[in-house]
Amino acid sequence: MSERLDEQARHMLRETKLYCTEARVAILRVLLEANGPLRQDQIAGWESHKLNKVTVYRTLDSLAEAGLVHRAFLQNRAWHFELADHCSEKQCHPHFTCTNCGVTRCMTDISLPLAKIPQKGYVISRQQVRLEGLCPACA
Repeated sequence: MSERLDEQARHMLRETKLYCTEARVAILRVLLEANGPLRQDQIAGWESHKLNKVTVYRTLDSLAEAGLVHRAFLQNRAWHFELADHCSEKQCHPHFTCTNCGVTRCMTDISLPLAKIPQKGYVISRQQVRLEGLCPACA
């Protein structure tokens, strides 16, 4: 399984013409293994990799610039990152955060229309929707 994820990460990097560094492969592998968006410190502390926080921050920036990763949302002054494969340039898939246990899940099976603002002068550059409530385990 781990070799397959490493090869998948290397393939993603080759497609975007990025060098396959150890940190890039490790971070993509962590995001491939994750069930939802992760904070920088969660990525740095992932059990099998233990990466330096500065390296993680810089690598996430380069992966975001290449379009492989994006900042899903900001919560408690910390960005949550995830793979950008389920999102378009203008719209991120919705996320659901449980108000009881705090777990956030990607809701890739939900499709929402892009918002239209009736007032002139507003330009939407990206739409992100975050839903809150109780997850099935807490409900």
